[in-house]
Amino acid sequence: MLSSIYIGMTGLQGFSQGLRVIANNTANLNTPGFKSSTLQFADMFYSNSANGSKTMQVGYGLNTAGTMLNFEQGELRQTGNNLDLAVDGQGLFTVRDTGGALHYTRAGQFTFNSDGVMVSRVDGSKVMGQDPSGAPGEITIAGHQMIAGKATTTLNFAGNLSSTDTDHTVQNVKVVDTLGIEHTMTLVLTQSTTTPGTWSVELKDGATSVGTGTLVFSAGAPTPGTATVNMTYSRAGYPSLPLKLDFSKDVYSFGAGTDSQLVFTSQDGWGAGSLTGVSFDDTGTMVMSYSNGQTVKGVRLLLGRFDSLDAVSSNGNNQFDATNNLAWHIGTAGTNGFGAVRSGMVELSNVDLSQEFSDLVIMQRGYQASSQVISTANEMLQQLFQMSSK
Repeated sequence: MLSSIYIGMTGLQGFSQGLRVIANNTANLNTPGFKSSTLQFADMFYSNSANGSKTMQVGYGLNTAGTMLNFEQGELRQTGNNLDLAVDGQGLFTVRDTGGALHYTRAGQFTFNSDGVMVSRVDGSKVMGQDPSGAPGEITIAGHQMIAGKATTTLNFAGNLSSTDTDHTVQNVKVVDTLGIEHTMTLVLTQSTTTPGTWSVELKDGATSVGTGTLVFSAGAPTPGTATVNMTYSRAGYPSLPLKLDFSKDVYSFGAGTDSQLVFTSQDGWGAGSLTGVSFDDTGTMVMSYSNGQTVKGVRLLLGRFDSLDAVSSNGNNQFDATNNLAWHIGTAGTNGFGAVRSGMVELSNVDLSQEFSDLVIMQRGYQASSQVISTANEMLQQLFQMSSK
């Protein structure tokens, strides 16, 4: 009967641990990236005793064999914050703490600290990336707050330059110089009175002529030799800027009265810009956006994944540690079995509340049954003592 009490106590201890695991899962129901766990139960060792030709095996109660993590993916929820990231598929973000140790997490709630380094909002761990050469390192926007301008090299035009028109002016022709300063110019086209289909081309910066050229049409299309007009924009004290006026695409000359529709469409230069936002694409590549409309790609997020649950353990702060490096792999999103990165989303906890409540009932009943065993064994002992005292 004493052994029955001890066996009942193992049940109380085991189901108490089970209740603790359920409580932890339930408490983290709304914790982003949280992975639930279950307690593994096992029976204790047995003793054998022989009774004639029969052997009796008697168990010694309940044993707990540790917890097992559930890495099933949780729901991905939109947040609107481009620095909230989630992995859709296999993979965990890699972070490095202040001591230099690497950890892994599915909770991609990141930000940039005052030094421009990407860190976890939970504990300030630095998020790790991989540069084009494959070398791991911090993800930083330091040195990327501004982007230099690019001078215009090509001006593009489109539309119909009426063959019956005598002259046409194209307004608001944008040119960016070598210092990133934008200039608004005017293009003046004048058809020759002696050679129909031949147009003189003059680009003007205010009243100053930038350069001139000739545009010739044959069968309504620019001739190959005149479809582009080259000139040089020169300003005192500034480097000369070669310009190419391109009429080779979507420019025609057909009879349409005296109304021409030739317009300026685009140019390939831009001014200097400041950083306005950072996001990540599906491959985990950092994309920096600037006020001049340009984007620049940076390093890629470094991800990790494991082959077996035996190779990972919980570390707290929504982080996990590698317990067997041979079973871990590092890489980038979309390669070698890694999932895609979703920007502006977080992965919610994968706790199944209905399952937890079902397990809670089982733990409660198990605890009550173990308690009843102890109570019954205690009553039997009391009766035995009463009998022996008579």
